[in-house]
Amino acid sequence: MPSYHHQDIQALRNDARRGQKYVEDKTSEKTDIAIQQALQKPRVIIDKVSPCVDGGRYPAKATQGQAINVRATIFADGHNRLAARLLWKEANAAKWCVEPMRLLGNDLWEADFVPEKQGKHHFKIEAWLDRWQNFHHELHQKYYAGINVELEVEEGRLLLQEVLQYALTNKSTKREEESIIFVHQPVTRDEALYIVTHAQGELDKAHADVDARVQILLRQELAHAVEKIEPRQFLTVTSQLYVVDVERTKAGFSSWYELFPRSITNSVKKHGTFDDVIDRLPAIQAMGFDVLYFPPIHPIGRKFRKGRNNNVTAKPGEPGSPYAIGGEAGGHDAVHPELGGIDAFRRLRDAAKQYGLEIALDFAIQCSPDHPWLREHPDWFSWRPDGSIRYAENPPKKYQDIVNVDFYAPGAMPPMWLAWRDVVLYWISEGVTIFRVDNPHTKPLPFWEWLIADVRRSHPEAMFLAEAFTRPAMMYQLAKIGFSQSYTYFIWRNTKQELTEYLTELSSPPARDFYRPHFFVNTPDINPYFTQTSGRGGFLIRTALAATTSGLWGVYSGFEYCEAAALPGKEEYLDSEKYEIKPRNFDQPGNIIAEITRLNEIRKQNPALQTHLNICFHEPNNDNVIFFSKATRDRKNVIFVAISLDPHQAQHAHLQIPREMMDGSRAVTELMRDIDLSWESGTQHWYFDPQEIPFAIWRLQSRRT
Repeated sequence: MPSYHHQDIQALRNDARRGQKYVEDKTSEKTDIAIQQALQKPRVIIDKVSPCVDGGRYPAKATQGQAINVRATIFADGHNRLAARLLWKEANAAKWCVEPMRLLGNDLWEADFVPEKQGKHHFKIEAWLDRWQNFHHELHQKYYAGINVELEVEEGRLLLQEVLQYALTNKSTKREEESIIFVHQPVTRDEALYIVTHAQGELDKAHADVDARVQILLRQELAHAVEKIEPRQFLTVTSQLYVVDVERTKAGFSSWYELFPRSITNSVKKHGTFDDVIDRLPAIQAMGFDVLYFPPIHPIGRKFRKGRNNNVTAKPGEPGSPYAIGGEAGGHDAVHPELGGIDAFRRLRDAAKQYGLEIALDFAIQCSPDHPWLREHPDWFSWRPDGSIRYAENPPKKYQDIVNVDFYAPGAMPPMWLAWRDVVLYWISEGVTIFRVDNPHTKPLPFWEWLIADVRRSHPEAMFLAEAFTRPAMMYQLAKIGFSQSYTYFIWRNTKQELTEYLTELSSPPARDFYRPHFFVNTPDINPYFTQTSGRGGFLIRTALAATTSGLWGVYSGFEYCEAAALPGKEEYLDSEKYEIKPRNFDQPGNIIAEITRLNEIRKQNPALQTHLNICFHEPNNDNVIFFSKATRDRKNVIFVAISLDPHQAQHAHLQIPREMMDGSRAVTELMRDIDLSWESGTQHWYFDPQEIPFAIWRLQSRRT
């Protein structure tokens, strides 16, 4: 064991003391930093802000004139009363608009704002401890409980004095006043200063009269004035700006009609033209549609052209599929010569506008083997070792007449990306601002996010509908990155449970904040199994479901004539119009044109039916009947809809209006039949006949004045 002298031992002790002091100093330093950090942390918590998509990675969606409901969980320690407000503005605006937030209960606050212009909008939330509201509440409770409040009154006088002193000496409050637009403002800043100053004078005069002073301090006018100029104690502001992408109204509410222009003819041997379509515009407008959508209108390739019923070999004279885009006459920026060329398109575009119809075009990123780009830009495609190119597939479907581009081919980045963007810009220059995008899920997501943002930067009116019948995650992601509207699984949702669950999903967070469902009742690719065997009643059922549950719905021509002939065992049309010219008898009996017309008329007259976000399901006493209500936020328009889901048998149901929706006696109009009824007890028994009208739509109006 080593030996130590006394001096050595003392030195070791001194070193230990110095080491301990160093540790203590470092600990104290860390403690000071931690305390300072804690003191700077917000006392008021703002949490769970909505609408917010993926933590703010993507903007929420809205349309012009739509009330955007902003909610947040806001709380603090103890029983302190809080105040909160919503600030919002156009992304490039200098001034914020302000809306006071209201407490719904359980720390949940909300406010609405209504954007009037297209484009990105920002919002944020502020919250603070409201000292005057705390005082006001305590004084009210104690005074009317008979408790002596002489000291509280003096505290109120001093608090009022502090508020006034702050407002008069703090220049930042005046600067803030100048940088903010108060949408709902009980008093201006100058009015608030006058009211508070006057109240102080009244308190001084009534110094011996406690009751009089209490009444002064409890005035609502004074509360509004103090709220305007008081210091916002422990102010918390959301750490991020939340973004809402506001599009035009048609992005959320429109009715689409799809047709193949070449079939607007009286003979299979005569190719229809855009001028022929002009003759159909009055009938389409009369049915109440406002968007006329065409499959691709471009030149069709000849190599590997498809024949009738998707035959891999076309016979002479067969027109081929319009989705095999590109030929001698050009590619995606050209018009099929047999449709009449670009001049005929322009005539149709202008005529459609006169009838209140907007043209939507199919944007299909694919090429026929004859597309000019294969010659001009072979490095935009993937070639096989033998010099051939693989045709397109979407298993189990095969498209021998189509080849796909390669987005990440060395020669395609970025020239081909820009070329596709320029195709869209060309058609915008021709007056088209709605694009239905074919199979966007088979193209890279970064491409779509860039293209849509780039186009809408200079053309915010442009809209893109995603035709992606694929997995939910991909469908939702396409909506998040910019698609205005989306096809859905509606076409395969037939039972009450399926429909209820699906619509509940679409109208609830998170989907409601970014996904706009477009309910097409059929497509050229999908001949629904339900209507293949349902008869006319089934067509009415599906029409009513689509038109009343979603703000967006669409019909592919032939549905109004109850066309249902299918390829055996398949969800495809027999003699599909994709591969042949298909003239129709526009006056054939047994159609549902009158019902479609009336439904579109009802949709336009009732704002409650112009969105899916407000749907609320109710339970009838029959599982074959679906029953739901839709109302505007101000409840000025309240609609109830009941639809039998049985296309073969008549159904009965007892329908009960929920008690909370009753407002005394109710005057009720059944809108399809235009008959007035009385729902005095809130209960109605209804008979649904699939041979007539298997649904009913009621508008409820209070008899109170």
